[in-house]
Amino acid sequence: MPLFRPLACVALIAVWFSSLPALAQQDQMPPPAVGVVTVQPQEVPRIVTLPGRAVAQSQAAIRPRVGGLVTEILYEPGAALERGAPMFQIDPATYQANLSSAEAQVSSARAALTQAETSFGRTERLLGSGTTQAQVDESRATLEQAQAALQSAEAALTLAQAELDWTTVTSPIDGVASVAAVSVGDLVTAGQADALATVTSLDPIDVDMYEPSARLLSLREDISAGRLRLNETLQATLTLETGETYEATGTLVAPGVTVSTSTGSVDTRFRFDNPRRLILPGMFLRGQIEMGTTQAFLVTQNAATRDRTGQLTAWVIRDGKAAQVNLTDDGSYRNHWIVTDGLEPGDLLAVDNLAALTEGATVTTVPVTLDDNGVVREAAPDAAAAQPAPAPAE
Repeated sequence: MPLFRPLACVALIAVWFSSLPALAQQDQMPPPAVGVVTVQPQEVPRIVTLPGRAVAQSQAAIRPRVGGLVTEILYEPGAALERGAPMFQIDPATYQANLSSAEAQVSSARAALTQAETSFGRTERLLGSGTTQAQVDESRATLEQAQAALQSAEAALTLAQAELDWTTVTSPIDGVASVAAVSVGDLVTAGQADALATVTSLDPIDVDMYEPSARLLSLREDISAGRLRLNETLQATLTLETGETYEATGTLVAPGVTVSTSTGSVDTRFRFDNPRRLILPGMFLRGQIEMGTTQAFLVTQNAATRDRTGQLTAWVIRDGKAAQVNLTDDGSYRNHWIVTDGLEPGDLLAVDNLAALTEGATVTTVPVTLDDNGVVREAAPDAAAAQPAPAPAE
C-alpha cells in the first residue's frame, strides 16, 4: 500500500505536464480580426420622412345650369377631357323658342327707338312754332323709354342665348371624367344638388404631407443654432404603397400655417407631375423632404444596434481595444444613421465580425469598404496576414 501512493502521484504529474503544450497554444491564439472603416464628419443631407396623402389639384362637380330632359351623353367615362369639352346635352327646344322671342323683342324695341328718335327730332325743331316745351320734354321722355326698352330687350336676348348655350353641359377644367350619374331621358333642374358627373385633374397632382409641430420647432431651432443649413428650395420624393420610389420630384406649393387640433401636425402641400396617372386622389404615400445639410457622421445601419430603450450603440476600436459607444442619431440617409454625437473624427468603426467583440478586448483591425447599401463587399484578409492594432501605451 505505501508503494501505490508514490506511483499515483507520478502519474498525475505526468498528465499535468502533458497538458502544458495545449494551454500554451491557447494563450498564443491571435486576437480576432475585425473589419473597420474610418469615420469623418461630412455634409449630410437632412431628409425628413413624412406620411402623405394625394389630393386632386382641382375637381369639379358637373351640375346643369338649366333644367330639362337629358337627350345625349357626349363623353366616354375615364377619358381625358379638355376645358370646354361637351359632356351632356339637354333638350334645347324651349330655350331656342325663348331666344327667338328675345330676338323679336329686340327688333321691336329698335323700331320703337327709331320712331321715338324721329319724333323727338321733329318736335325739337318745331319748338316755338307749333310745339311747346312741354311737348318737347314729353318727346324726350318717350325717347329715353325707348332706349331703356331696347337695353332690356338686348339683356333678355343675351340671357336667352346663354341659356341655350347652357343646354350643352361642358367641362370647366382639364381632367378625367367619372361615370355619368344620369341617363338619357332623366329630368334635371338648374343648380340641383346631385352632380351629373365629376371631372378630376390628375396631372399634376398634389400631395399633402403631415409634419408634427414638435419636429417643426426642432428644425427651426437647428437652423437658428447653425446645425442645419436650409436649402433655398424644398423638394420632395415619394415612396408608393408598394415600396417603389416614385420617379418624379415634387415642388413646394404651400407651406403649412396652421396646426391640426386633432393630430397636432402641420399640413404642407407639394405638387408632382403625374403623366401616367399612377397616383390617384386619396392614395396614402410616404414623402421624403430634403430640408438642407448638416455636419454629422454616417454610420451604416448594419454596424449599429438599438436596445429596448431606443439607445443606439456601435463598436469602435481605440488604442487596439474594442469599446462600445452610445450614439445620438438624427434620422437616416441611404441605409446609414446620421450620427451627431458619440464619435470622434478618425475613429475606427467596426463593421464586420461584430459577434467576436467584447468590451476591452484586443482585436486586429482590417480595413474594409462598404457599398452604397452599407454591406461589406471586400472580404477581410486572413487573420494571420493582418497586422494587430498598436497596443495602448503603459
